[in-house]
Amino acid sequence: MLANYLPVLIFLIVGLLAGILFILLGTVLGPKRHYAEKDQPFECGFEAFENARMKFDVRYYLVAILFILFDLEVAFMIPWAVVFKNLLAQSGQFAFWSMFVFIVVLGVGFVYEWKKGALEWE
Repeated sequence: MLANYLPVLIFLIVGLLAGILFILLGTVLGPKRHYAEKDQPFECGFEAFENARMKFDVRYYLVAILFILFDLEVAFMIPWAVVFKNLLAQSGQFAFWSMFVFIVVLGVGFVYEWKKGALEWE
């Protein structure tokens, strides 16, 4: 019975060894130069090395929520649309109404984002 798990154990060992090898190669062979452009903030909107309790704009959170909103919509609707005929044959109208409720919830999130002004970037 344990012989069935031998390939999984070998896979884990090879994966761990490969990960350790690549990390070691990166630290030994990789560049260690720090310069001003490298230490600049990147897509976050505020300095990376300041006080952790500083105030910053809530729009960053709203943009993240907006991304998740549309990302989830696509991630759930495409597979649902692919198997819609099978779902309709198996469960009747339940497949349609469950996706309708999902889209209504997404619509409420979209209206919230719109009212908060996350779609209007300065």
